[in-house]
Amino acid sequence: MTSRDRLLAVLVAVCWGLNFPAIHFSLQQFPPFFLVALRFALIAVPTVLLVRPPRAPRRWVLLYGLGFGVLQFVFLYWAMSAGMPTGLASLVLQSSAPFTVVLAAALLRERVSGRQALGVLVAVAGLAAIAAHRADLAGGTTLVPVLLTLCGGLGWAVGNLGNRLAVRTAPGEPLRLLAWMSVVPPLPMLALSLLVEGPDRIAASFDDLGSPRGLAALGGLAFTVLVATLGGSGLWTALMGRYPAGLVAPFSMLVPVVGIASSWLLLDESTPPVELVAGVFVVSGVLLASARRPGVPAGQGAGTTSAVAIAATPSPRPVSPSPSLVVADTATGAPAAAESAASASARR
Repeated sequence: MTSRDRLLAVLVAVCWGLNFPAIHFSLQQFPPFFLVALRFALIAVPTVLLVRPPRAPRRWVLLYGLGFGVLQFVFLYWAMSAGMPTGLASLVLQSSAPFTVVLAAALLRERVSGRQALGVLVAVAGLAAIAAHRADLAGGTTLVPVLLTLCGGLGWAVGNLGNRLAVRTAPGEPLRLLAWMSVVPPLPMLALSLLVEGPDRIAASFDDLGSPRGLAALGGLAFTVLVATLGGSGLWTALMGRYPAGLVAPFSMLVPVVGIASSWLLLDESTPPVELVAGVFVVSGVLLASARRPGVPAGQGAGTTSAVAIAATPSPRPVSPSPSLVVADTATGAPAAAESAASASARR
């Protein structure tokens, strides 16, 4: 990779890490379920008007949107509004990667190597340590937000399967697939918000938008939509099209580092040392579980990535001629470098 592209990869990871404090600021003003609907509506409206639908079957686009857009953010935003520390949320959401490996093996019958199984166990051990530590705090009340965030990671993994199945049938249109996935969440999330949070609470969230808290919320929402989702995903997809996935995707492991550091700097939020140590296990397990299979040449598929990179970059790789697909590529959703030079050039 050139120095410029390394800096771009770091920039994307920084943007995705900063997105967690941005969500925190938005949640200070808007109810969590309504905020999810608003976030995706801002992408869905121009998508419907300006972007041609992907060629993938609608059922897989719906599954992608249901998992990534609805289930993930219902639980993540709910957890953060219920007291989940912002930096810790960026770490626990990495559970999406081992969840994806397990679901791909169970539902898509993809083979799990011994290295991947070990990685899943290491990541689970780290997550279990975080849960155990939280269970001992404040009478166990701080455990509930962790469990909600884990449910968000599971929802993300469901979305990854939808992404994978969509890409198998219609490779080569990652950003179009990402845009149309965003059309799925707004209506069900608005209905859930009206049912649970109520019209009065929704209407009240638009009061005092000119106050410092309101402006911070709007700024956080704009950052999430424009910078983290559209800008970050666009840059990441371009890098994935230019280099092998294994060269680019490890940069995404900087996301929880930035998430924890920025939460400390911006929100004065500290992470206990025991959770930092457990976080090392989580990140190590994700890297190990996402590593390419032994015997698969470098640049063919897989590559390592984090939960953050998984759904943000739908894979444009063509359908593999082999029925045994690389599980790590399923977990990452990252483009395979085995694409032809012509198709990679066309994507750039």
